[in-house]
Amino acid sequence: MRTGFLMAGLLLLAAPAQAEDHPRSTYVTMVLQAFAAKVECPGTDVAYQDLVQKAQQMHRPDDTTEKVRKAIAWMHTGGKMGEKQADDIMAEVAAATQTTDLDQRRLGMTNWCEAQKTNLAGLIRSKGG
Repeated sequence: MRTGFLMAGLLLLAAPAQAEDHPRSTYVTMVLQAFAAKVECPGTDVAYQDLVQKAQQMHRPDDTTEKVRKAIAWMHTGGKMGEKQADDIMAEVAAATQTTDLDQRRLGMTNWCEAQKTNLAGLIRSKGG
């Protein structure tokens, strides 16, 4: 129950941040989904340099990819890995996590993984490829 309230609070914090910086929240979601695909979809890896290049194409600051990666790691390991980032980035990661989780449940993991091959083309790849 406490987790539900925490998530709701984080989503409320994320709403103004997303409204102010929609391209960043879009990018945060892409990065989170790429790393989720690496974990959840067999034989999938993240093309990290391509994530960095995508951030540059979206005119994000140079350290955006690393900040987002650290925030995702921190949130998804309970603080055992990564580093806590600014509240707005953490809120965007929380919102992206919830959206991704809902998509995975709605589509089923096999279909979600298949969809990511198209949605994240160039940002994820087959392992060893």
